[in-house]
Amino acid sequence: MTDDSPRPSTGPTGLRALLPDLSPWRASADFRRLWLAGLITNFGSFLTLVALPVQIKELTGSAAAVGAIGAVELVPLVVFGLYGGALADAWDKRKLILWTEAGQGLLCAVLLVNALLPGPAVWPLYAVAALSSALGAVQRPALDSLIPRIVAHEHLPAAASLNALRWQVGGIAGPALAGVVVAYAGLGWAYAVDVVTFAVSVLLGIGLAACPAAHEAAKPSWAAIAEGARYAWSRKELLGTYAIDLAAMFLAMPLAVLPFLADELGAEWSLGLMYAAIPAGSLLVGVSSGWTSRVHRHGRMVVLAAVGWGVAVAAAGVAGNVWLVLLCLVLAGACDMVSGVFRGAMWNQTIPDELRGRLAGIELLSYSVGPQLGQVRAGGTAALVGVRASVWSGGLLCAGAVGLLALCLPGLMAYDARTNEHAVRLRDRRAAATAPSA
Repeated sequence: MTDDSPRPSTGPTGLRALLPDLSPWRASADFRRLWLAGLITNFGSFLTLVALPVQIKELTGSAAAVGAIGAVELVPLVVFGLYGGALADAWDKRKLILWTEAGQGLLCAVLLVNALLPGPAVWPLYAVAALSSALGAVQRPALDSLIPRIVAHEHLPAAASLNALRWQVGGIAGPALAGVVVAYAGLGWAYAVDVVTFAVSVLLGIGLAACPAAHEAAKPSWAAIAEGARYAWSRKELLGTYAIDLAAMFLAMPLAVLPFLADELGAEWSLGLMYAAIPAGSLLVGVSSGWTSRVHRHGRMVVLAAVGWGVAVAAAGVAGNVWLVLLCLVLAGACDMVSGVFRGAMWNQTIPDELRGRLAGIELLSYSVGPQLGQVRAGGTAALVGVRASVWSGGLLCAGAVGLLALCLPGLMAYDARTNEHAVRLRDRRAAATAPSA
C-alpha cells in the first residue's frame, strides 16, 4: 500500500538553504530570458522614473505639476490593468508582452525627441506618462500569468523570490545610476539609455516560446473581467491576500513624508538612505530566500509579514535617532518582501491557467493602487497631525487592520500549499499535462 500523504520538501540545508533557490533559472530557458529582460528594462525604467519629474520641475517650477504625474497614471492603471488581465487570458502572452514592450520603447523615444528640442513641451510628458501606465498595466498581467506556464509547479515560490530580487536590485541601483546620469550627462542621455534597454528586452523576448491562450479562456470583455472578479470573491484566501496588501500599503506607506521626517530629525543628508532602506531590506530577504521554498503555510506568512511591516513603520515614526529610523525602514522592507513572495506563491500555485491573466489584473491593482493612495493618506495625515504621528499611526492602523482581516478570513490562516484543494488540483493538472504519453 502506497502512502500518498504530503511530505515536507527536502531542499538544501545549512548555509545553502539561505541562498536564493536557482531551480527556476536552471530548469527554464524562458524564465532566464524573462528574468534578464526584466532586469535590464528595470534599470532603464528607473532612469526615466527619475528624469521625468526632474524635467517637469525644470520646465514648470511647480511641485503640484510634478505631483500630477501620479494622477494621470492612476486611471489608466486601473482601467487597463483589469482589461489587460482579460487580454492575457485570451491572447498569446508572448506577443502581448513583446508588443507592449516595443510600445514602451517608442514612448521613451518620444521623451528623447522632446528633450532634444530647443524648447521642450510639457504636455508630451504627461501624455507619455499616461500611455506608459496603460501599456504597463496591459503587460503586467501577461508577465505574471506567464510564470506558471514556464516554471515547474514546485519551483513557483523560488521564481517569486528571484523575480522580487530582480526588482529590489533595480530599486536600489537604478535610482542611484539615474541620479548620476541625469545630473552629469543630462536628461537626453537618460531617455536614450532607456530606449536601448527596451530594445534589448524585445530582442530577448523574441526568443520566448509561444504561449497561446488556454482553450477554456473567455474572450476579452467586461463580462470576462466580472467572471474573474467573482472567482476571486469565491476564494477567501486569495481575497485575504489582496485585502491585506491594500491595507498595508494604504495605511503604512511612508515614502511621501520621508523628506519631512528627515528634516524633523535634523538629518537632511539621510533622505537618500531613507528611500533606499526599504528596498535594501527587501534585497536582504531576496539574497537569503532559499528558506521560502520550505514553507507551506503561505497565508500565515503573509499575515505575519504584513503585521511586521506595520510595526516596523510605526517604530520608524516613534524613533528619535535617524539610524534607528533607517533600521526600522530596512526591517519594514524585509517584511514587505516576505509578504510579496508568499502572496505570489499562493496566486501562482492555485489559480487555474484560464483565469490567471484576469486575476493578475486584480493583483496589479492590489499592489499598485495601494501605494499611490497611501502617499495621499500619509501626506494628508501629516498635514493634520504632524509628520511623525502620520508615520506611527499609519503603522499601528496597518497592524490592527491586518489582524482584523486575519480573524475575518480564517481560510487565509489555514492555507497550506500541500493540502489546499486548489493547489492540489492545479498541481495534478500540471503533472498530467507534462507526463509522457504511453
